[in-house]
Amino acid sequence: GQLPTWLQGILLRNGPGMHTIGDSKYNHWFDGMALLHSFTFKNGEVYYRSKYLRSDTYNCNIEANRIVVSEFGTMAYPDPCKNIFAKAFSYLSHTIPEFTDNCLINIMKAGDEFYATGETNFIRKINAQTLETLKKVDYNKYVAVNLATSHPHYDSAGNVLNMGTSIVDKGKTKYLLFKIPSSVPEQEKKKSCFKHLEVVCSIPSRSLLHPSYYHSFGITENYIIFIEQPFRLDIVKMATAYIRGVSWASCLAYNKDDKTWFHFIDRKTKKEVSTKFYTDAMVFFHHINAYEEDGHIVFDIIAYTDNSLYDMFYLKNLGKDFEENVKLTSIPTCKRFVVPLQHGKDAVVDSNLVTLPSSATAVKEKDGSIYCQPEILCEGIELPRINYGYNGKKYKYVFATEVQWSPVPTKIAKFNTQTKEMLHWGQDDCWPSEPVFVPSPDAKEEDDGVVLTCVVKTDPKDPPFLLVLDAKTFTELGRATVNVEMHMDLHGIFIPQQDVKTGTE
Repeated sequence: GQLPTWLQGILLRNGPGMHTIGDSKYNHWFDGMALLHSFTFKNGEVYYRSKYLRSDTYNCNIEANRIVVSEFGTMAYPDPCKNIFAKAFSYLSHTIPEFTDNCLINIMKAGDEFYATGETNFIRKINAQTLETLKKVDYNKYVAVNLATSHPHYDSAGNVLNMGTSIVDKGKTKYLLFKIPSSVPEQEKKKSCFKHLEVVCSIPSRSLLHPSYYHSFGITENYIIFIEQPFRLDIVKMATAYIRGVSWASCLAYNKDDKTWFHFIDRKTKKEVSTKFYTDAMVFFHHINAYEEDGHIVFDIIAYTDNSLYDMFYLKNLGKDFEENVKLTSIPTCKRFVVPLQHGKDAVVDSNLVTLPSSATAVKEKDGSIYCQPEILCEGIELPRINYGYNGKKYKYVFATEVQWSPVPTKIAKFNTQTKEMLHWGQDDCWPSEPVFVPSPDAKEEDDGVVLTCVVKTDPKDPPFLLVLDAKTFTELGRATVNVEMHMDLHGIFIPQQDVKTGTE
């Protein structure tokens, strides 16, 4: 096929790539050593490159020829990098363990630099063109967080907004929203943008020792949306996991009888909306988008009724009969919540306060809190992406992978949130990755552009390829076949040519 002439830049992707080191194996797919790969579009041609992230974790493991640094689902024990007594002692004296810098989930842009990100306090700067690993940044030096999401947001000025959990800081566990500026003052050009990082606000955890797990958060023009779900980390268990020889993943628990709380932070006043909004227990990883309309906040997420998704990806479950053996007990459901922020304080108890045309409800209870029930938009999609120009605004289209009862995607989909129509692309024996939308330079409509996805074939002898679809019609424009083994990845970004730094950095 042919690529649009305007498509110039780099699709940069990240995900777990190496699961065996020497004689040792990771327990979980999300634990593997980070492997970056990129597709560079230049004058109608595509160039492929991949490279392991040379994290301290990677270097330590390779040098020892076995896994010596613990990951979320795999506890390394003992660690030859440190004396065992020193290690045990440091675990007892620090509630929070020293985390890995194996940043394998996503890519973040900060200023004109790019970083591989995971969910710990470490991120790694990378060269977007050569995929070389550069400096290691510890968020903890600039803000008191031990965990941070790898789905940050970017505001119109290019600043990064992200959230992290501050565990037992002065006896208080809280969630922090922080901002990394896109540029630093002229006189401080040598300093990094992280030196100017600021905490926007903090939200106390409902439970001191059981903070909620979260993978992303939502944003509208005036609000930040944070969902505190009953899928929680047990800090006491976590602090003793090493001594007990269990993984940190075993310290996560879901309570199906609990509530899910919605927090809305006003971006101007930096204060949380005082009304308490909640819904039933659910587990979710990905926000899709959110916007404001007539005094309501509308937000779309992909939710599950249990936490079986994480368990699917234990490597013992990912054998050759994987698709037959592994079935999700909860199918991903795209839910739209409509929250009436501007409701009258004298609203009648038990009345539905939603005035927008939607089947979502928000019912006032006796104690003044508001119980929200979603509208179900569709089922069976994951890894959602939108036209980011519509982030925080009213929008129509979600681009996503399609998953049914198995967590491995077999198709990609374009879903219209307004008409509920869905377009698909799929072929036998193909596993596509998260689709990335790239707008065309003269776009008039939300779906003017292309969708890029890397496709891995189930038969290792079939070469993988990069697929380019017309975002409007979902017809194939072209594919670039790669004659090397490609890994299933997680997330990534498209970097337009003008944002790629040239030179010898």
